[in-house]
Amino acid sequence: MTDRTLARVIESVPATDGAGVKLRRSLGRSPRLRVDPFLMLDAFSSDDPNDYSAGFPSHPHRGFETVTYMLDGHMRHEDHLGNRGDLGPGGVQWMTAGRGIIHSEMPLQLQGRMRGFQLWLNLPAREKMKPAHYRDIAADEIPLVALPSGGRVKVIAGEVAIGGRAVRGVVSGVSTDPLYLDVELPAGAQFAQAIAADHDGFVYPYEGSVRIAGQALASHNAGVLSRGDRVEVVADGGAARFLLLAARPIGEPIAQYGPFVMNTEDELARAVQDYREGKLTA
Repeated sequence: MTDRTLARVIESVPATDGAGVKLRRSLGRSPRLRVDPFLMLDAFSSDDPNDYSAGFPSHPHRGFETVTYMLDGHMRHEDHLGNRGDLGPGGVQWMTAGRGIIHSEMPLQLQGRMRGFQLWLNLPAREKMKPAHYRDIAADEIPLVALPSGGRVKVIAGEVAIGGRAVRGVVSGVSTDPLYLDVELPAGAQFAQAIAADHDGFVYPYEGSVRIAGQALASHNAGVLSRGDRVEVVADGGAARFLLLAARPIGEPIAQYGPFVMNTEDELARAVQDYREGKLTA
């Protein structure tokens, strides 16, 4: 087996989105800072309601998937399809925008910590105009597996093999075959995971720091992985918690304008025009 190393680091920077929600953005700060098929990763965390209370009022998407993973706090989703769901601590919302969806994500709290992530996952050209789809996944639906090292891993998508037992995440049927893990390790512990050799991936520590093949990766930065079929992550200097994400790259051109992600400028112009004319979801 070939261990993956750190090929590059994408530092996160402070940003705002929605109606002024404060967050940190790593992937997606520019077209160069992507990991195919991952378009963007935002991390939000604050105890100050002024940083999140305005939320993400009604807005459109076309051509990709959004994955919201809540660690702390509550948020309500509503969309033009009539879906309505309350996303609570440990829950995941997996939304396929497809040809178009108009939705909102608004906090259901006036105080306390709001913490989590939103990931944008691209769709191949053949799927960009498929019907929109939405799924709320409660925390107790997501497998939580104890590790021999004393840590644990939440398996949101993909598969983890622990002690000869394979544990699969609740999300399946996605053409890019994503792996989405949330791993928690005590100080000095390590976690090894097989990754398909042709998949692209990255590690995002959000509590503590880690080492990958002896290379340090600080908290709140995305460590893009080299090619290989295995990665080993070690909690560096203290306990650590990190996301491990990988997926089959799409390898197609990307034309993006805000919440619209297509393959050509003509398709992008059509998406914008459809939205302006009220035809985005038709």
